[in-house]
Amino acid sequence: MELNDVATCLEALGNPVRLKVFRALVRSGPAGLNFGQLHERIGIPRSTLAHHLNTMVQAGVLIQERAGREVFSRVDFARLQQALTFVLAECCQDSPECRE
Repeated sequence: MELNDVATCLEALGNPVRLKVFRALVRSGPAGLNFGQLHERIGIPRSTLAHHLNTMVQAGVLIQERAGREVFSRVDFARLQQALTFVLAECCQDSPECRE
């Protein structure tokens, strides 16, 4: 994963409402939640929820899939893991304590 990709992922999660939506989806696991379920849990206007979901889909942290008339959103856990691995890959590299 490249620096710009990671920055885009983290930027999408840098909004309190989006982070709340994202956490609800993390809690739901790989199955995700449909739009109605998310709306019930988060309690924001539908248009606002749709906007935030779209932002996170565009950033690549969420995947949306249609099942009949419902749209399910779920976390792209593999991409999230890649972003976190990128951030933590150089942990303590400049710290003398870690090299001992």
